[in-house]
Amino acid sequence: MKSILMTILAFLMFSGFVHAESKSSVPNETREEIYSDMLLLMLSPQIEAAINKYYSKTLTENPQVYPYMIDVVFAKRVDTSFSFIVTVDVTPVVGPHISVGKDRLTFKISPGIAPSQAKLIKYEHLETHELPPHWKRILRHT
Repeated sequence: MKSILMTILAFLMFSGFVHAESKSSVPNETREEIYSDMLLLMLSPQIEAAINKYYSKTLTENPQVYPYMIDVVFAKRVDTSFSFIVTVDVTPVVGPHISVGKDRLTFKISPGIAPSQAKLIKYEHLETHELPPHWKRILRHT
């Protein structure tokens, strides 16, 4: 009995104290940043589809589009309605974030556009980035 008590006492004396503190995992953000991120998340399926369609001509593998590699360049309301024009710049990547290019996509967002309420109205390929030698295997040879 005495050895058990000594073991418990030693354990309590040499064990570290745990201090838990609740911290918010979300950094301080502006409403504009939050709304921009929500918009990009909602447009992501249309952005990925357009990017995949364009790059399928030159690559055998679809590039990835990460939300943090999309920038809102321009956004405006059309007239006084709930229709908007939004332009984004996208940097699609392959593998470990190897950029394949830069593209600008313009969408019309409107309640009358089904099913997603967003329609791609302009696609501009701005830059083509050269792949490193070990990634050239995904280039289509025409």
